[in-house]
Amino acid sequence: MTIRVLLADDQALLRATFRILIDSCADMDVVGEAADGEEAVELTRAHHPDVVVMDIRMPGMDGLTGTAVICGDPDLSATRVLILTTFEVDEYVAQAIRAGASGFLGKDVLPGELLTAIRTVASGDALLSPSATRALITRFLATPESGARLASPERLAALTAREREVMALAAEGWSNSEIAEELVVSPLTVRTHVHRAMAKLDVRDRAQLVVIAYQSGLVRPAPPH
Repeated sequence: MTIRVLLADDQALLRATFRILIDSCADMDVVGEAADGEEAVELTRAHHPDVVVMDIRMPGMDGLTGTAVICGDPDLSATRVLILTTFEVDEYVAQAIRAGASGFLGKDVLPGELLTAIRTVASGDALLSPSATRALITRFLATPESGARLASPERLAALTAREREVMALAAEGWSNSEIAEELVVSPLTVRTHVHRAMAKLDVRDRAQLVVIAYQSGLVRPAPPH
C-alpha cells in the first residue's frame, strides 16, 4: 500500500528536496505541498494523506496550531502528523505531542531516517528523536498546561489487565520487543494489545496512548533527581 504524504514547510526549496526523496520510494507518494499551517489544513482535508510532514515555524498559522486542527478533526482521524523542524526544543516537543503529533524529528535527520520515520508514523507507531527522551515525556506530559483537562482514570475501564500492563510499559519507553521479553509473549502479541488499547480509547497512535497513560495516572512520572 502506498503511503500518501503531504509536505508543509514555508521553504519551497526544502519542500522540493523532500518531494524528490519521498517520490523516489516505491511505497510513498507526495500528494501536496503547503507553505503554512492554514494551507496544510486545507490540503489535508482535500487529500486525506496518511502522513503530514509538518514544520513548526511558518508564517500565519504555525505548524503546532495546524497539527492541533488536523488531529482534532474527526474526519481526519486516519491522518498522522510528523513534526520536522530546526527548533528541536523541549517545549516544542511537548506542545507537538499534546497537539496530537505522532512523531518529532530535527531537520538534520538523514534521508533514510526521515523515510523510516514516515513509515513508522504511518503504521500507527509513535516516533520521537533521541533528544525527546523518556525524561522529557514524563516532565511535560504528566504535568499539563494550565487549564488543560486530564484524562480520567475511568477511561481505562474498558481495557483488560494485560492491555493496561502493555500500555504502562509502552508509556515508560519500552519497545514492543522489550515488552514481549518482559511478559514472555511474542512482539506480535504486544502489538495486538497496543492496537486494541488504541481502538478502545479512540486514539490514533502510540503517542496518544503515552499521553493518556501519564495523565490518567496509570504511570507516574519519575521523581526529579
